[in-house]
Amino acid sequence: WLKRTRTTKNLSTSHLVIQKIVVERPSPPTFLKMLRRFCGNSWGTFSQNEVAVVQEMAASHEQLLSDGGVTDVRSEAGYAACAVFLASVDKVSRTFCLEVAPRSYRTNFTANYRALFPDNARHYRVDVFEASVDQHSAIWVNGDKFELSKEAISYAEALQLAWSELGALLIRWRANKGPDASTRPTRAEVGASLVGLDMAWAQFECKYISELIAIEEQARQFIVKAVAWEQQIRNTPQGTAPAVEAEKTLVQCIAHLNSVANFKRKGRDDLNYNILESSRVVLERCEKNLISGAAQDAARILASDVVSAYDAMRHYLCEVSTCIERVDPHLCNNTGLVARLVDWEESWEIGLRYIQEADMFEAVIDIVAEFNNAQILVPALTTMCEDCDVELFLVLPRIVLLSYMANPSRQCMALVRSLIPHRFGLGKDETVKQHGPGAPDAELETLVDHFHEAACALEGKLLSSAPVSNKSDAWKLFIKRAVLGGSEAKEVFGDRPLQSQKVVEDLMRDVEKWSLELQRHCPEDWNQFSAVLVQCLTGGTPKDAAAQFEV
Repeated sequence: WLKRTRTTKNLSTSHLVIQKIVVERPSPPTFLKMLRRFCGNSWGTFSQNEVAVVQEMAASHEQLLSDGGVTDVRSEAGYAACAVFLASVDKVSRTFCLEVAPRSYRTNFTANYRALFPDNARHYRVDVFEASVDQHSAIWVNGDKFELSKEAISYAEALQLAWSELGALLIRWRANKGPDASTRPTRAEVGASLVGLDMAWAQFECKYISELIAIEEQARQFIVKAVAWEQQIRNTPQGTAPAVEAEKTLVQCIAHLNSVANFKRKGRDDLNYNILESSRVVLERCEKNLISGAAQDAARILASDVVSAYDAMRHYLCEVSTCIERVDPHLCNNTGLVARLVDWEESWEIGLRYIQEADMFEAVIDIVAEFNNAQILVPALTTMCEDCDVELFLVLPRIVLLSYMANPSRQCMALVRSLIPHRFGLGKDETVKQHGPGAPDAELETLVDHFHEAACALEGKLLSSAPVSNKSDAWKLFIKRAVLGGSEAKEVFGDRPLQSQKVVEDLMRDVEKWSLELQRHCPEDWNQFSAVLVQCLTGGTPKDAAAQFEV
């Protein structure tokens, strides 16, 4: 059931006025013909039972709430009072044996609306009356603005007029409760007013629900289009040009769906087919052993995550194709769809940043290799990774910085530059492709110099800026200190002289300060990288494309 969205939010979307109904409205019997049927049924005298039900209807009308001279149905109390009054109207109509206005148009409603209106009885609903009150309000669905047609608005106005006339009649009824009831409304007046209301209600209901069905059909086109392209991919030989083009279009459809329905994340629509293509290339390289060792495992995890999220989305579209009518037109209300899109956006964002960008991909692989070496050197790091211990997230930035300082010219530089771009003369949203790689600023250069001074001092060598090997004693000492911290001096330094300890501690104080900046300058980027690194180190959790389906 489509609820009206009352919002003034300015969305850059299409503006559509429904001009065409999807259900043909039958020509109902004229009002006079229905009135004659009513008048021929002892129309001049109330029975005792009829007086009682009219009294009940008048009393429920008195309980209606008003907001600016209009019946209030927006508040919970107003909605409940209106529901009681509509039930009384139906009860009086049945007691008077009034003929129901034709409602055969309901047979052409969709299944969802036939469930609300299962037969040709009146079935007065507050939702329908509320729509007649808010006749000029826009209906927002998935960011698109819809308005009722002029014909629907005219029927809404007729319903409001009939509602007001019945209200005026019931006020007269309540004003003449004494023994002399000669001035109260007659049975014919009550019946005529109820018949007029019912006819106006049926006309508006027919037109309003028909236009809602048209709106819903358009609102579902986002997912209907995606389903169609998914089916085309299934029916097209894989690896052919048509299959590639179909996949590109499907990815565009998923991205559009994501921008409309994914309210839990960013709702990005710029994640394109190139991410999927790059991930498949990485998996192919892994199969051919062009990437080896621990680096292959990390590459496979990252690329598989992108492909699995895509496959899971395709599986959802395949399942939902059999029950499109169950899809809520407000796409963000579909729990299963949103869950798939959240997973898709998260995985593809990582794919965009760490797979499609070759230097970032190599940087992640490089860091994973350093962590694997560090786990061999300090087994406690393995336990931290397996348990996702809080200490691990203090160790991560230290090792990233040490890897960068050991050799600033290698792949790790791309990662550091992405996390603290201002240290390389780049703004937060500026990229290397736009402005070039940039050079580290003076403070970062000083940190690198401090690292090499410490390494040379520990090795007893002359000062040099040459890359520090991860097999050197100095490097091993730095890694132990980064993992174990300052409280495990004996295990870190062994029998080394106090001067060596001082050299290491001085450097690590600087590293600690920079590790905070690494985490805090772009916290969202750092959190994403940390999640990627932990996923690569722990093996990740494979996605289940065939998980239990939910719309």
